[in-house]
Amino acid sequence: MTRDDHASSEAINKVRFVRSYAKINLTLDVLGKRPDGYHELATIMQTIDLYDTLCFSILDEDRVSMVCNRPELSNEHNLVVRAAQAIRQKLGLIRGLAIELNKRIPVAAGLGGGSSNAAATLLALQHWWQLPLSMHDLWEIASSLGSDIPFFLTGGLALCEGRGEQITPLAAHWPAPMRWLVLLKPAISVSTATVFRQLTASDYSNGSWSRAAETALQTRSALHPDDLYNSLERGVLEQYPEVAQAHTDMLQAGASFVRLSGSGPTLFSTFATLPAATRVQQHLQARGYEVYLTRPIAANNSEISFF
Repeated sequence: MTRDDHASSEAINKVRFVRSYAKINLTLDVLGKRPDGYHELATIMQTIDLYDTLCFSILDEDRVSMVCNRPELSNEHNLVVRAAQAIRQKLGLIRGLAIELNKRIPVAAGLGGGSSNAAATLLALQHWWQLPLSMHDLWEIASSLGSDIPFFLTGGLALCEGRGEQITPLAAHWPAPMRWLVLLKPAISVSTATVFRQLTASDYSNGSWSRAAETALQTRSALHPDDLYNSLERGVLEQYPEVAQAHTDMLQAGASFVRLSGSGPTLFSTFATLPAATRVQQHLQARGYEVYLTRPIAANNSEISFF
C-alpha cells in the first residue's frame, strides 16, 4: 500500500479551488553572470491582488491532465503539470489529477504568473493530499522547476537573491502613498533570456538598490521612486519601442513615475488614492492598452502595515 492509499476518502472526493497571485519586482539588481550560466540577482518582490484560479479534482487514471482558458497553455510542459508530476514522482503517488486553470495574469509579462501557478499547485497538493513534505522539500522541488517559484511558496514581500531562489521574507511594511498599483501590459512578449543576454557591464550593480529599498521598507522610511532600480529596464526600453512608448504614455496619463517589472514588458506605477489611480487607468484603457488596477497583498492573508 502506498502513501497515496492512506488519504481519506473525504479528501479524495473533494474538488479544490486555489488562487495564484502575481508579483511585481519593486527593485531588480543584476550583480553579474554566474558560472552556471544564470545571473546573480538581488530583487525585492511583492505579491499583488491579481490572480489566476486553479481547480484540482481527482482523475481515475494514473496521469495528470490540464486544461486552460488559454488553449496554448494546455500542455504537459506547463509548469502546473510539471509541479504536480514532480510531487507524484517524489512520493511514488499513483493518484491521477485533473487541473483547470483560469488565466487572468498576463502571460510572459514579468509578473510571474507561471511560477505562481506552479507554487500554488505544490502547496495545494501538499495540503489537500496531506503529504509528508516539509517546506524545505517544497522549496527543493520549486527550485528545480524555476527561479521565481520558491518566492511564491510564501509570497508577500521578500528579498530574493542567488538566481532568485534564496528567499528572505520581509515584514509587511508598505508606503501608504504606494497603496494602489496600475499595471500596463504592452501588446508584445519579451524573451527573458534575450533580455539577460543583452545586458552590458554598465547595467550590473552591487545590490545596493535592493538593500536600500529593503532598509527603507523595514524601517518605515521614505522610499523614493528613483530608488526603485531595475537593471533590465534600460535594455528593454531601448530594444522594444512598444515598451518605451507605453512608458511615455503612462507618464503623460498622470503617473508620477514608471518602472519595469522583472524583464517586462509590464510597467507599473503607484498611487496614494483610488481616484488618482483610476484616472490613469481609464486614460490608458482609452488608448487601447491592457491595464490592471490592483494593490499589494501580504503573505497568508495577513494585514499590510502602511506607513
